[in-house]
Amino acid sequence: MTSSPPTQPVADSPRVVKTEEHAESTLTVVVAFGANLLIAVAKSAAAVLTGSASMVAEAVHSWADTGNEVFLLLANKRSRKPADHEHPLGFGREAYVWSMFAALGLFAVGAGVSVTHGIQELVHPEPAEDFGIAYAVLGVAFVLEGISFLQAHRQARKEAERAEQDLLQHVLVTSDPTLRAVFAEDAAALMGLVVAFVGILLHQVTGSPVPDAIGSIVVGLILGVISWVLIDRNRRFLVGETAGAATRDAVLRELLADPEVDRVTYLRLEYVGPRSLYLVASVDLVGDDDEHLVAERIDALERRATSAAVIVGAVVSVSPASEPSLVPGDPSP
Repeated sequence: MTSSPPTQPVADSPRVVKTEEHAESTLTVVVAFGANLLIAVAKSAAAVLTGSASMVAEAVHSWADTGNEVFLLLANKRSRKPADHEHPLGFGREAYVWSMFAALGLFAVGAGVSVTHGIQELVHPEPAEDFGIAYAVLGVAFVLEGISFLQAHRQARKEAERAEQDLLQHVLVTSDPTLRAVFAEDAAALMGLVVAFVGILLHQVTGSPVPDAIGSIVVGLILGVISWVLIDRNRRFLVGETAGAATRDAVLRELLADPEVDRVTYLRLEYVGPRSLYLVASVDLVGDDDEHLVAERIDALERRATSAAVIVGAVVSVSPASEPSLVPGDPSP
């Protein structure tokens, strides 16, 4: 009886995902969690003491953000689980699942409650008081949110410079959903604080609660727009987001520069997690070796491809002679 060959450890195969730590993303989320928790407590106390509709909206917003950071921490942790035989592509897409929950929470809790409360205040207005407390809390909140935003901005700027992209463009297209979420939520929070300040100030100056109530609605609308963008971006990565043209052309050039490769006829680069691309390609090898030698050369090519940090898995096949060659600049298949 012949024994079956030993099973290759899944982590040793170039065809499966290798996990990689992303400590800076975790730090960004932890900083945001701490800042939002402190802000949520302060805003809640101020909302009770002042009765301001805008302050209630801001408190709800901060509690929603605090809860969302928990989802984002889960996204970072669960997406780093190592690949196994049942999940050869790894668990990277879990980052988009948990980030989707965070975005839905921001929409339902942050935007929904803020708009609803603002409308209720318009229908049944109640005057606010102790405006000084509200201003003090808004000032402290602005400082704490600013610290969190600076951390997200610092990480995003570094990555944008490496990718040779505009900062906002990079935040929108990055494969790291936690960075995008924290950056967007903190930016929305800073805008919301300005809106709340104006609403409360007009309430104090005019004596009418209407500007305050409108401020609550505006905060909710800002959160609604931000959450919708986050939901859409996570949806795209869950469905299957491919690498941009610049990344694809760079990988194609690297493949064509390999001395074993004569031409490339198919190339697909799909994100399977934050900063994690899975490569599928068809190539025409140099020469005309026997089948067993071709298999060894293909395996070596896959291993060379996965030596790049961003390529976490690769499958390369041999091209039929009839397939046309790809060149940099060709549109994605």
